Amino acid sequence: MAQRKKLHKGDRVSWSSHGGTAHGTVQEEITKRTRAARRVVAASKDEPQYRVRTDEGRDAVHKPEALRRETG
Repeated sequence: MAQRKKLHKGDRVSWSSHGGTAHGTVQEEITKRTRAARRVVAASKDEPQYRVRTDEGRDAVHKPEALRRETG
């Protein structure tokens, strides 16, 4: 099993979104079932998700495998 990448608050990330690429900044790691980005997020310690603030100012929640850390 591949090791899950650990992201941290403030990391710049990108992800595929509606046929394009979106960019944003990690706000928090979610490790329990909660409501975020206008939906219920079924996260856990074993399967965390990340709340990201897009460059346009919206909140989004993604699994770590959907996010790519940006460098530079």
